[in-house]
Amino acid sequence: MKIAIYAGMYKRNYDGATKTLYELTDSMLLRKIKVGIWAFCLTPQTRPGLSLYKVPSIPLFLYPDYKIAFPFPRLKKQLDAFQPDVIHIATPDLAGIFMVKYAKKNNIPIVMSYHTDFPSYLKSYKIGFLKKSVWNFFKWLYNQAGTVFVPTEEIQRDLAEKRITNTKIWSRGIHTELFNPSFRSNTLRDKWSAKGKKVILYSGRFVWYKDLQTFIDVYRLFKERGPEDIVFVLLGKGPIERELRATMPDAVFPGYLSGKQLGSAYASADVFLFPSTTETFGNVIQEALAAGIPTVVSDRGGCQEIVKSSGGGLIAKAKDAESFYQCCKQLLTKKNLYNRLRSIGLRYAKKKAWKRINDAVIFEYYRINKIPLASIVKDTTIGKGIRYIVFSLLWNIKEIHIKNKKA
Repeated sequence: MKIAIYAGMYKRNYDGATKTLYELTDSMLLRKIKVGIWAFCLTPQTRPGLSLYKVPSIPLFLYPDYKIAFPFPRLKKQLDAFQPDVIHIATPDLAGIFMVKYAKKNNIPIVMSYHTDFPSYLKSYKIGFLKKSVWNFFKWLYNQAGTVFVPTEEIQRDLAEKRITNTKIWSRGIHTELFNPSFRSNTLRDKWSAKGKKVILYSGRFVWYKDLQTFIDVYRLFKERGPEDIVFVLLGKGPIERELRATMPDAVFPGYLSGKQLGSAYASADVFLFPSTTETFGNVIQEALAAGIPTVVSDRGGCQEIVKSSGGGLIAKAKDAESFYQCCKQLLTKKNLYNRLRSIGLRYAKKKAWKRINDAVIFEYYRINKIPLASIVKDTTIGKGIRYIVFSLLWNIKEIHIKNKKA
C-alpha cells in the first residue's frame, strides 16, 4: 500500500503535529507501507520506503514561522508517479485543496487529520471577524474526506457542532523510554539555580495564542504572595521570547531542547503549567505525566481531556491566573495530593504506546481502501492489534453482563 501525506510542516520535533506525523510515518515504514510526504518544510532524511517532496510556499503575514503552500505544476506529476492508494491531508491550505481535488478526480480515498485549531488563533491576531468564514471553509473541506481523524472527544464534539461529522479518534502516544522520572538531574536543577526549590515548567512555542499572558500573571502572583522558593523554566522558542524575558526576569529560558535533553528537563521539574486554551490535544501533557510531574491545564481545549482521563493533574479555569495559581500552589504544598497525582499519571503513561495508537489509522487506510480483513490480519503487527481489540470488546461485554446480572 502507498500513502501520500500532505503534512505542510514536516520538520522533526517542530511541534505536536509534526511529532505525530513522524510517529505515524515510523509505524507505516515498519509495516512496509510506502509513504510519500509533501511539505513546505522538510527535515532531510533517507529511509527505505519514504519519499519526500518540497512544496513552494510563502510566510503567513501575521506569523512568519508558519507558511501557506501552493500547488505547482510538478505536484500532479509527482502524485501520478507515486500512485497513492490513500491521500492523507494534515494541513488545510491551498496545496491541501489541490490534493483533495486530485484525489476526487482519480477516485482515491481521502483521509484528513485535524491537528491545529486555527479558528481559535484568529482572535489573538485581531482578525476574529474571519472566524465564521474559516469554519465555513473547513466544513466544506473536511467533509470531502471519508474519515477525519481528531485527537480527542472534545474536538470531535466541536467539529460535530460545525457539521463535520465523519470523525474518528486518533489519540497520541508517549515514548516512555525518553520521558521518564529516572532522568531527573540535580546537575540540571543546579544550573537552573533550583537547588532546594520547586520548579514550574512550560514547554512549547512562545506565542500569545498559547495563553502565555496567563502564565506571566501566575508568575507575578507567586512573586507577590509566595511561596518564594519557586523557579519558573520555559522550554522552547518563538516570536514573543523577548517580551517573556522582559516580564519574567527571574525565569530560566534554556531554549529549544530535544531528545534526552528534553526528557531530562521534564523529569527535573516539579509541576507542569500549560494554560493554553487552543490545543487540539497537547502532547506535552502526556510527556509531563510520563516524566512524573503533575500538570495544571485549562478547562478549555484538548489538554483537559488528558488530565480527566489520566487523573494526573488539576484543571484550572481558562484565562484565570488566580485559578491557575491556586492549583499550582496546591500541588507544591500538599505532598499527599502531589504524590497521588504523580503515581496516577505514571500509570496512565505506561498504557500509551505509539504503536498501538497508530494501528487505528493504518487499519482505517485498509478499511477505506476496501481491503478484506483477512489481508490485514496477515500483517502480524496489525493482526495482533485487531485480536487485542476483539478481546477487549468481548471482555467489556462480559463485564457489562455481570454488572447487569448483579443489578
